[in-house]
Amino acid sequence: MANNVKNIRTQMEELLLQFEKLVTFKPSSLLVIGASTSEVIGKPIGTSGALEIANALYIPLSQFAQRAGVTLAFQCCEHLNRALVIEAEEAEKRNYERVTVIPVPEAGGSMATLAYQQMKNPVVVEEIQADAGIDIGDTMIGMHLKRVAVPVRTALRQIGEAHVTLATTRPKLIGGERARYSS
Repeated sequence: MANNVKNIRTQMEELLLQFEKLVTFKPSSLLVIGASTSEVIGKPIGTSGALEIANALYIPLSQFAQRAGVTLAFQCCEHLNRALVIEAEEAEKRNYERVTVIPVPEAGGSMATLAYQQMKNPVVVEEIQADAGIDIGDTMIGMHLKRVAVPVRTALRQIGEAHVTLATTRPKLIGGERARYSS
């Protein structure tokens, strides 16, 4: 398993480098992460969560967040209605409503559990509007992205055995054919 964990961490690092080359993140950007550690190790979603795998994903994600100046939010599993773990200061700044729960592997998932354990002052919120997202294992993060999501295609399409989808967002284009969208 140790070699597999190292490979997963290396894949996550490479995916983030590719993402960073394709998307320009503003310092205030919010990035939602959905990850099924079960899917990463080749098992059906929600059946074989692994904190060790979550840690292999979390370390490069936290390093990326510091480097890019973005804020991370980690989606819990369906048992917590896909609520999100985020730093309390960020939730307060963005006026997100907190909910009372602490994620555990059996209700929240391994990734959200590990994020809750690693963050300085974590809280759980019910919904966000993220600027971009990474979905590892088809965990359905779309509900947490701003209204117009744009797929981001990288050369790396899997982490471990899990399918990976990346997205950014853009403002809505309104006004029809006579409107201008840039000056």
